[in-house]
Amino acid sequence: MGLHDLDFITQRLNELKEQGVYRKLPVLESPSGPRCIVNGKNVINLSSNNYLGLANHPRLREAGKKAIDKWGMGAGAVRTIIGTMSIHEELEEKLAKFKHVEAVLVFQSGFTANAGAIPGIVDKGDVIISDELNHASIIDGCRLSKADVVRYKHSDMEDLERVINEVKDNYNIKLIITDGVFSMDGDIAKLPEIVELAEKYGCLTYVDDAHSSGVLGKSGQGSAHHFGLSDRVDVQIGTLSKAIGVVGGYVAGRRNLIDWLNHRGRPFLFSTAAPPAVAAACIEAVNILSESTELTDRMWDNANHFKKKLNELGFNTGKSETPITPVITGDDRKAVELSKRLFEEGVFAQAIVFPTVPKGGARVRTIVTAAHTKADLDEAAAAFAKVGRELELIK
Repeated sequence: MGLHDLDFITQRLNELKEQGVYRKLPVLESPSGPRCIVNGKNVINLSSNNYLGLANHPRLREAGKKAIDKWGMGAGAVRTIIGTMSIHEELEEKLAKFKHVEAVLVFQSGFTANAGAIPGIVDKGDVIISDELNHASIIDGCRLSKADVVRYKHSDMEDLERVINEVKDNYNIKLIITDGVFSMDGDIAKLPEIVELAEKYGCLTYVDDAHSSGVLGKSGQGSAHHFGLSDRVDVQIGTLSKAIGVVGGYVAGRRNLIDWLNHRGRPFLFSTAAPPAVAAACIEAVNILSESTELTDRMWDNANHFKKKLNELGFNTGKSETPITPVITGDDRKAVELSKRLFEEGVFAQAIVFPTVPKGGARVRTIVTAAHTKADLDEAAAAFAKVGRELELIK
């Protein structure tokens, strides 16, 4: 074996295989929808973040096509040189109005929004107070900053107050960061209590609404709007890659914050602007959400229907409060086997294992969308019942 064979990587891969968690990427061979073709098989799709079914919506497709004809395929530069097209500014203005904030800055993804915003806001001498189950992009954004990071127990307000009291006199800026909806368990952050504590002790609040965008709030404006806190949450991170159906992320807040990130948000500064067709499709998605609550209402109705089915069967669905409903197995191998057998039965639902979730927290995560029919969901529940009994997860 030679130096360039990377034998140490092969050894690590073999360890994954021994643990039963090695996987190959599933390949989607059709548009993302409630039923699609994965690895050549027609399946009910319960793993997409396409909450509202907008990824293949005819209005978004048409908007994208028109934008290509007008603007071409690419922006051709980073936003700060000559990559800012008027359609990018139109999207940011529309999002600011939708979110009830002064201004918005669009990034290339939700991940890069956190990677740019967190280091842009806090520096050496500041402290980040972070929920222990926050998303990997928040964790990496914290690492990229020069601020100290302390964690509080998940959604534990007593522990949050304890941590605040420990650090409140030792730092300049104190920034509390939480997901709006936690992506693995589907539970909602206790935002009203977090904001109360933040205001009591002089902390800023930062909410990542990746799984709240298009889901919470009257028309999907997010968790701050859901709780009537749009004017009391300092930084809102949103995504355009999930319920909005396209790709991208954004930071929403005060005008001075957005102007500052325009100068110091590194992913924004050093990545080419989103293609104009992406911006156009995102604008149309926001238009659809602003016109009616039909899609969000249908998504919640479907989610509640499926969650009830799983609970009646006896599955452990944890503390889910949203369309994200985990089926918790605990054991990594059993989660992988459950996912594999469901696929054989015509249901695509991915296994989530360590290190994405803590050891002992393995699960198959399901996400129900507005595009599913009740027949889709009943058929999927029947498959869960059959396979769950085979694997002795339920009686």
